[in-house]
Amino acid sequence: MAQQHLDPTDPMAGAVTGEALAGYLRAQAMEFLRALRQHRETGGGAHTGGTEESVDAARALRRSARRISGSLHTFRPLLDPDWSEGMRPELAWLSGTLALEHAYASRLTRLLNALHRLSGSVPVPSQPHPVAAGAGDPAGGGAGGSSRTPALAAGGRATAGSAGTPGAPPREPGRARTRPAGAEAPGTAPVSPAPADRGNLTVGAAKSGALLDRQLTLARTRAHSTALQALGSSRFHAVADKVAVLASEVPLTPTAVTTDLHPLAGAAQERLTDAVAALPLRTAGHPYNAEALVHGLSPDPSPHPQDAPWHQVRLLLRLHRYALEVLCDPADTPVDVRLLDAGQALDRHRDASEAAAAAAQAARTPRIAPATAYALGVLHADQRHEVEAARFAFQQTWQKETVVTP
Repeated sequence: MAQQHLDPTDPMAGAVTGEALAGYLRAQAMEFLRALRQHRETGGGAHTGGTEESVDAARALRRSARRISGSLHTFRPLLDPDWSEGMRPELAWLSGTLALEHAYASRLTRLLNALHRLSGSVPVPSQPHPVAAGAGDPAGGGAGGSSRTPALAAGGRATAGSAGTPGAPPREPGRARTRPAGAEAPGTAPVSPAPADRGNLTVGAAKSGALLDRQLTLARTRAHSTALQALGSSRFHAVADKVAVLASEVPLTPTAVTTDLHPLAGAAQERLTDAVAALPLRTAGHPYNAEALVHGLSPDPSPHPQDAPWHQVRLLLRLHRYALEVLCDPADTPVDVRLLDAGQALDRHRDASEAAAAAAQAARTPRIAPATAYALGVLHADQRHEVEAARFAFQQTWQKETVVTP
């Protein structure tokens, strides 16, 4: 299907010169300074377990730093080269440092939720309770008794000893006759409320969850300490001083005020289009990408070799969106739903890829139990399936026509 894009090289689109770039950079610099002031007023960087305002301030700091850095990259011919080349790496360092803590926290949440889902501890609305469905019944006990995962089957065996076989006489009839009123009828499995946290997981899933919790919480704590040190360092103060100067004075080249920005924004869009064209979208269209398993058992702990081009497309898509923000005021421009959905699909791809890598790294921990290693392997495979699903969603979104909402 034909793709429709906003063509930045269209002369009918109207000339947008370096003055618009200067105004955009000044606005983002003001956002940066405003977020920095809010961050200091709400705890000075203690956004681990801090207030919601401090978390929002840290997010706003990252957002404005990314936009300034991306604009410096796309429109660098219109800016002082020494200043822009020295500014971009510092903004990228700051944004990456502040993002680590949030990344580790969301990764842990994602993996623990996946463990509960794979273990059957999250009830499915259309299925009966896992215990009442026939725990210990080899036949599966109907729709809810099928052991879709080994963890769920193990959970069924764990409860079979106390519940008994559904439909069979109670093990101790005498005790059944003395049950108080309101108790379960003889031969039915008692339904107890689901324990909190990892109490209703199988042994392997619970231990793998505890291992991931220890590793990712430790990484998050270290990332928090690194962020606090960064925000108090002379390096950060130098960046903040440059951003403060940028809020009032943008170092444009002498010819920037008469140079149209559309060709540079068009170059950013072409880089994105070329990178998407190099992706194996046909492979992503299949329900399962068998080529993704080629290096599945590689001892190399580096990220999956297939993920790097997709991560690059995600970065190029972000640069394209920032270039469009420079050309058009986002408040007066309709939202491109296609670009929004594509970006969300690539964000899910990144999150699932990093979660799979975290599960694989935890499985390399020495002297872990076989059940723990097996649960981590199932978790890794589940997140790689999530990667494939995100690629398929991106393929479906990218091949649609552009849809904008007012």
